[in-house]
Amino acid sequence: MVLHFDRFVLDAGARRLLRGGREVHLSPKAFDLLQLLVSRRPNAVSKAEIQDALWPSTHVVEANVANLAGEVRRALRDDQAEPRFVRTVPRFGYAFMHPAVGDEAAGSFCLVTHGAQYRLAAGVNILGRTMRDGSPFNSETISRRHASIVVDGTSAVIQDHASKNGTFVNGDRVTAGLALKDGDVIRLGSVEVSFCLQNEDTPTVSLLEL
Repeated sequence: MVLHFDRFVLDAGARRLLRGGREVHLSPKAFDLLQLLVSRRPNAVSKAEIQDALWPSTHVVEANVANLAGEVRRALRDDQAEPRFVRTVPRFGYAFMHPAVGDEAAGSFCLVTHGAQYRLAAGVNILGRTMRDGSPFNSETISRRHASIVVDGTSAVIQDHASKNGTFVNGDRVTAGLALKDGDVIRLGSVEVSFCLQNEDTPTVSLLEL
């Protein structure tokens, strides 16, 4: 099982967690906990079930589970007070709350401009100003965190991040989460891109690589 969420890739078979293509260290038990929570998403998993899964036939103190949850959060750069990935369920256990999709669904959407195709990753894709060569968003009219597109399986939802010059889809300003359709024209500041299903015959570049 290979799953993508935000900038992370969880490869259960290889027992690897990657962020932006780089391996993130997790202890064996912490990896097992992350894999368990992701496999049960978005349902909560009780501390008792976690203990049975990670330490079968062995009695351990409850603090061990909390310590592993803390290690997982640090690896994911998550914030316990405002979590994006691992949610604490008071007096019960933990839940993985971020969308995660498999390889077969990841990267099936893209943005197109000037004949170039930019692949959207599974999870959250931040659209913002960058001066890197090759980026479609190299413009002073775009905010640094202008908007985002969340890809979850077969859906892609765009959200404006209180940008100065606004986010528009087909000429209408985005004021709340909006599900995108193939062929939608997205405008950020003065830059226009088209949202589309990925054409496998056209070379693509991941937005995360720019």
